[in-house]
Amino acid sequence: MIRKAFVMTVDADQHEEYEKRHKPIWPELEAALKAHGVQNYSIFLDADTHQLFAYAEVESEAQWASIAEEKICQKWWRYMRDIMPSNPDNSPIAKDLREVFHID
Repeated sequence: MIRKAFVMTVDADQHEEYEKRHKPIWPELEAALKAHGVQNYSIFLDADTHQLFAYAEVESEAQWASIAEEKICQKWWRYMRDIMPSNPDNSPIAKDLREVFHID
């Protein structure tokens, strides 16, 4: 299992809306994530900086990358683009983090 961590940002006045849109996440999106080997996926918010910290465990980098090709994922990105900084393809601007410590 590969542990992935990355950061994104939510607009300062959209914290509540971001959380609302994830409660619950669309069942079709959850199913797509799981079908692509995603497990144990969490997103945390630092309300002071508007930064989102995401952590997921994935079976492979290829499966993780292929989620972006799913129509439901692209639909989600379009749905979220109005409350967070996004790339031209509507994906959220995200920065991968490098693991420097882990303990089981």
